[in-house]
Amino acid sequence: MRRLVLILAVLGVIATGCGGGDDISIDGEWARNSPMRADRGAVYMNIESSDGDRLLSASVDPSISASVEVHETVPAQGETNEDGMAMMVMQEVQAIELPAGETVVLEPGGLHIMLIDIAAPLEIGEKFDLTLDFETAGEMVLEVEVREEAP
Repeated sequence: MRRLVLILAVLGVIATGCGGGDDISIDGEWARNSPMRADRGAVYMNIESSDGDRLLSASVDPSISASVEVHETVPAQGETNEDGMAMMVMQEVQAIELPAGETVVLEPGGLHIMLIDIAAPLEIGEKFDLTLDFETAGEMVLEVEVREEAP
């Protein structure tokens, strides 16, 4: 009997340590429509992780975009416009932190997924699959609709 209890205890520790406990919720996913000559596009959404996680990367089929990066919009160092306001630039980030229980918003002017060298303009109503890669939760595939504004 002691042996059975020990085996069950060990199996319980192994099962607990295997991950999979992270629950990712995503809503409001959309991509902005792009002008005819644009070579980039952006995807936005709300992400919540019950246990805390990190969004490491994203990808799409090459028929949509040649590459995909996780980006943030930040003030440019020392650059201002004619009104004295800081100029904004986009830069790649290594990961997006997802604190446990908090909603992280990917939105215009902030964090977002950048589609680089899009194959064709993103037109309203089109849909495509976007794969997100999380540090703990692994891969998740979303269907993203191209819209003029957030849902």
